[in-house]
Amino acid sequence: MRILKEDHHKTFNYKQICAKLDITDTSSRNMVIKRLGQLKAKGQIIEPERGKYQLTPNRNYHIGILDVSGKGGGYVMVENMEQDIYVPPHHLNKALHGDEVEVYVYKQRRSRKHEGEIVKIIQRKTEEFVGVIEIQKKFAFVHTSESNKMYTDVFVPLKKIGKATHGDKVLVKLEDWPDKAESPFGKVTKVLGKPGEHNTEIHSILAQYGLPYEFPKEVEDYANKIDTSIKKEEIAKRRDMRDILTFTIDPKDAKDFDDALSFQKLENGNYEIGIHIADVSHYLVPGTLLDDEAYERATSVYLVDRVVPMLPEILSNGACSLRPHEEKYTFSAVFEMDPASAKIHNQWFGRTVTYSDARFAYEEAQAIIESKSNQIPAEVSLTGKTYTVDDALVEATLELDRLAKLMRKQRMKDGAISFDKVEVKFNLDKDANPTGVFFKTSKDANKLIEEFMLLANRKVSEFIGKKTPKHTFVYRIHDEPDDEKLAALEKVVSNFGYKLNLKDKKSITSSLNNLLVDVQGKKEQNMVDTLAVRTMSKAVYSTENIGHYGLAFDYYSHFTSPIRRYPDVMVHRLLQHYLDGGKSASEEEYEEKCKHSSAMEQLATNSERDSIKYMQVKFMQDHKDEEFLGVISGVTEWGIYVEIISNKCEGMVRLRDIKDDHYEFDQDTYSIIGQHTKNQITLGDEVVVKVKEADLVKKHLDFHLIGVKE
Repeated sequence: MRILKEDHHKTFNYKQICAKLDITDTSSRNMVIKRLGQLKAKGQIIEPERGKYQLTPNRNYHIGILDVSGKGGGYVMVENMEQDIYVPPHHLNKALHGDEVEVYVYKQRRSRKHEGEIVKIIQRKTEEFVGVIEIQKKFAFVHTSESNKMYTDVFVPLKKIGKATHGDKVLVKLEDWPDKAESPFGKVTKVLGKPGEHNTEIHSILAQYGLPYEFPKEVEDYANKIDTSIKKEEIAKRRDMRDILTFTIDPKDAKDFDDALSFQKLENGNYEIGIHIADVSHYLVPGTLLDDEAYERATSVYLVDRVVPMLPEILSNGACSLRPHEEKYTFSAVFEMDPASAKIHNQWFGRTVTYSDARFAYEEAQAIIESKSNQIPAEVSLTGKTYTVDDALVEATLELDRLAKLMRKQRMKDGAISFDKVEVKFNLDKDANPTGVFFKTSKDANKLIEEFMLLANRKVSEFIGKKTPKHTFVYRIHDEPDDEKLAALEKVVSNFGYKLNLKDKKSITSSLNNLLVDVQGKKEQNMVDTLAVRTMSKAVYSTENIGHYGLAFDYYSHFTSPIRRYPDVMVHRLLQHYLDGGKSASEEEYEEKCKHSSAMEQLATNSERDSIKYMQVKFMQDHKDEEFLGVISGVTEWGIYVEIISNKCEGMVRLRDIKDDHYEFDQDTYSIIGQHTKNQITLGDEVVVKVKEADLVKKHLDFHLIGVKE
């Protein structure tokens, strides 16, 4: 940008820019080309001639994404701009949260922050919103207050309320926003039910993020007509691996098994290990109704009480699921490995046919691993059968576990970051009411599967990524952490006596790993884990490979879960295309698909988080009279956030509700301080709380502070 600004009337190609920056290596040149493409896409530079770039005329106009704040107004985030542009409420000009907008920046006066006015809405993020309808004599309003980012209600003429009745939760679609109207005009497209009812709230979460909860009939009909039988002529085109010992390890309640492992000893003493993945691309034909639907969904969504699958059940739980004692079409990565070092001597990728000899739950595989480590060569009972430790399946599990540990050790040595985040899970009764909370942690059996999936993902990505000339591919990339966020994390953890070394990449990784080990089992673990995750960049899909920082891989893709992730389907298609000798696919087309997949993944993550929050509030509704020990997980100017240690439910104690003094927020110490008593309540302090209010509709918990634990 500096080079382009200095001679803003001239055009430059990437070679000229590299020369001015003294860049000679290929990797940095590729980064310059990538940055030029990004700057052009954001409208900051133009390309008057092919391959020649120039600064966009009039630097006061910028294109970015609007982030509406809860207090009104918002900020426009412009890529490669150090500071977001503040837009006051009266200058939003009908732009809504998440919209892509053009903003005019005023010349700065005394204020240091950029301030501007939205002059154009380039693209709405969404036109559908969830709210509660209030029906009056001549018109109706949908109150969208559930979303603190939506600053206006929606006006609905009575002829457009459909079957909604007063007080229903509905989905409303914006149709018009007349110049002089305060509120947009809309139409009710779906009645979700009465607020507070279980299905209403779950469907509201999906609707809020534009996620479907059922398949269109024509898609279901199409899927049900697919011939899912295993045919001799198709087997002939594939590597037949049905005679090799193959098994799956999955959660005990899993219905779709999209990966299996095979194990056999070779005559030279090495092991042949196959990572076999459901061949979804065999059934999912580009250009069909089914493929279009899968692409739009891009991912399965895992809510607390249900799964919203990417594929209809006939495929996800049937034809593509690697169920025990069934032959299946698979796409495989097969490795010849040294038993002593886990070093890879040979590799092979391609379509296969496999037969799963057994299905283990993680708990069952864990029992095998623990029986060995505890030196108890006893029998292990698995899914109604009993295996001795000499059994081939048991031996395979133990050897795969040993190899996985060698690979994990090497990965950590190479600079991977070990996030073993605790997952909150619920015991549900038949009506989906939470009866208890438990925590899911990753044990050796989980890590065994994880390491071999990582191996397949990495090696497939390397295989294509190292081809010359460059072949378009779908990478899973993860950028380095943000310096400011790391500095903020260092400040917070220093309050608990932990240190971070931010000198260079290696020391950052090492000290982050040490921190994550040191906090295990401590009251502040979940808070520190969460803050550490937030310092990380988001992993996304891209055709431009920058490597994966968190895993410490130069090449990484998603190959192993095509039943639930569309990018894996794209990886299978591209890999087969290149194995067949095909030319490089369109980078522009696949980059667009990558962006869509990343965006849908983020929506799914948000909805999953909301469903957990909803279930936590529902669980706490039945425990209003109990006192709980919690840890302060956040401190703000309006209150403190408390996470209950026994169930990880988080709620707020508002400052105005603390009666023993008038407390004020101290930003420097992450604490609130009593003005008369000088009592200090700090991030990480243990406190006793009681439920004040559990609002299912807003998914919000308010606590009373009973006392601070000394």
